[in-house]
Amino acid sequence: MAAELETLLSRHLEPVLRGALATARVVNLVGPRQTGKTTLVRDLFSGGRFMTLDDDGLRAAIDTDPYGQLTTLVRSTASTPLIIDEAQRSPSLALAIKRIVDEDRRPGQFLLTGSSNVFTTLAVADSLAGRLRTCRLWPLSVAETLSRPVSRLLDRAIDGASEPGDWPVPDRLSRFDYLELLVRGGYPEAGRLPVRARQELLRDYVDTIVDRDVADLLRIRRTDALRRLIEQLAVRTSSLSNMSGLGEQIGVKRQTVDQYVDLLERLALVVRLDAWTPGEALRGAKRPKLHVADTGIATALRDLVPASFDADVDPTALGGLLESFVLAELMRSLPLQEERFRLWHWSDLARRREIDIIAESRDRLVAIEIKASRSVSSGDLRHLRWFATEGPGARRRVTSILFYLGDETLVFGERLYALPVSALWADR
Repeated sequence: MAAELETLLSRHLEPVLRGALATARVVNLVGPRQTGKTTLVRDLFSGGRFMTLDDDGLRAAIDTDPYGQLTTLVRSTASTPLIIDEAQRSPSLALAIKRIVDEDRRPGQFLLTGSSNVFTTLAVADSLAGRLRTCRLWPLSVAETLSRPVSRLLDRAIDGASEPGDWPVPDRLSRFDYLELLVRGGYPEAGRLPVRARQELLRDYVDTIVDRDVADLLRIRRTDALRRLIEQLAVRTSSLSNMSGLGEQIGVKRQTVDQYVDLLERLALVVRLDAWTPGEALRGAKRPKLHVADTGIATALRDLVPASFDADVDPTALGGLLESFVLAELMRSLPLQEERFRLWHWSDLARRREIDIIAESRDRLVAIEIKASRSVSSGDLRHLRWFATEGPGARRRVTSILFYLGDETLVFGERLYALPVSALWADR
């Protein structure tokens, strides 16, 4: 698998990006640093005009006269978009782009890339409604590293798969194979390196986010507290949020923790998974789960290698990380599902019941649990079974899936399955 990373990998987001440029005047490609945004847009538009605001001179020129400079550049690009890399580094960019696309209705005029959304003010975002499309590029999925098509597992789940043969044939992986994938993560450059060099690179990457990307968005006095927060989130990945507890742990007020988490979410380092309820009005009232978006970063910050998960070291360390790994694979597949899905979690703390991930599409749900084990029994699906038949999913059409580290696709009842985690990249 490592050898396959040596070649230039195609990204599943490519057709989504092309479609966005065919219909929207401005396309904003955001995502974490070093995920391949620049490589993707250069490959798509090799003959286009490319500029980066990492160039201090160019950025100063843009900031001096943004409308005049951009108008001249757009006119010189002919039929290809003007590509502006690291767009978030110029606060004057958004209003100038808005003015230009208000005067010229052609689609595909601007393609912006950056680690965060340059259109951050509500007034600008609202005024660009119908003219702006935002796409997010995450770190590589396993399917991308294997040069396989995007996983259609969620579409298949709601379309009525009922027999083992209705699901794609998963790879037969050992527990160690899964641990290797989890520790490697999805950052292209890091994935090519031996484990120790990779972890050093990823830790340096987090430092770069704190020292540079955060500074582009917000002035903070306590970068040491932000670093400690990121480390705590890595330890607690997939846990219910506890902002007050995190604040006590790192020595800042709860309001500061809220601000920091919002910032890390904007930079796609952290994913906030909101709580699902049957009634839409109550969603968001319960505590979300917080996931580190890439398990390679989470394990690097915790100095974990595959041997760290041996039973005689820490048998409990794997569960939360595997849950974040599965969530990451599902998130990366969402833009190319036939149906539109939103991801949630569900919990009933009083009854000690929870569903790790809920994928919702209109009136249909896919309820997902994750088990860090090579075997599974009918009792392991009791929460899924209750949720779909007696619980809050009883009035919906629910497909229930337990992902585990074994090899077999198992059917435990109507729309109730156990699938190997490798089913997430089994489409061919």
